[in-house]
Amino acid sequence: MAGRRADARRNYAHILEVAQDEVATRGADASLERIARVAGVGSATVRRHFPGRRALLEAVFREQTETLCAHARELMGQSDPRAALLEWLDAFAEYVASARGLATALLPDGMADRDGGTSCSTELGTAAQPLVERAARTGAVAAGVTATDLITLIVGIVLATENCTDPAAETTRLLTLALDGISPRA
Repeated sequence: MAGRRADARRNYAHILEVAQDEVATRGADASLERIARVAGVGSATVRRHFPGRRALLEAVFREQTETLCAHARELMGQSDPRAALLEWLDAFAEYVASARGLATALLPDGMADRDGGTSCSTELGTAAQPLVERAARTGAVAAGVTATDLITLIVGIVLATENCTDPAAETTRLLTLALDGISPRA
């Protein structure tokens, strides 16, 4: 984005701000046309900055993705590998359950973002994988379980519970059930 003209950077920032509000209100199905209208730009401008819904959703959730990745790195210093992994998974699940549209943005499809980087899902998996490997070395997680497996599991749980009366509570309940199977308490 640094190589863009100043007006293009302002348009991008304004469209992203409007998109964040729209996704928070309407979820992953927020209308790109409505985002353009509210931002006061044409649909083509929105699509120039965000070539598809997935690119837009990933931009909306970029900051929180970076925060979750940093949290995973910080947890590597914890003495209990199982507790560190479970803390990160809880934080991840809590955010995904509370952020409308994020679960959809994290659905696996192997798509790189518009700047040629990796998708939010891939970045999260890369950040969490050392936690999973460390927990596996101590027997706290079954061999062969990957961070991508756990992210996909949580995304599935969130998508399955999003229409419940209390989606966050149901997500927590189901995640606890699943994690007891993945990492039984000693």
